[in-house]
Amino acid sequence: MATIAVDGKDYETDEEGYLTDLSQWNEEVGKFLAQQENVDLTDQHWEVINFLREYYNEFQIAPAVRVLTKAIGKKLGAEKGNSQYLYELFPYGPAKQACKIAGLPKPTGCV
Repeated sequence: MATIAVDGKDYETDEEGYLTDLSQWNEEVGKFLAQQENVDLTDQHWEVINFLREYYNEFQIAPAVRVLTKAIGKKLGAEKGNSQYLYELFPYGPAKQACKIAGLPKPTGCV
């Protein structure tokens, strides 16, 4: 197990940098993880991150990219529910990278 330090507190992560205790996530941890991923968070990023956290709370699973794209399209509109938009926000994979920043586990099916 690895750890990250945010605001003087240590958080355990797995070997890929995903939080091991999802309940420890907060916005400061999200900002730190985004910085590690070279993502400058905007309101659009937070919209996806918050959507993912709500989705996870409801279904207890981190969605793969196809499911994520479809679900975002349903809730936030077609202009946001497409791969191009999501990859612009999270270039290393909308599901994988966004879930990491959101403090969620790696989505199933992601390499």
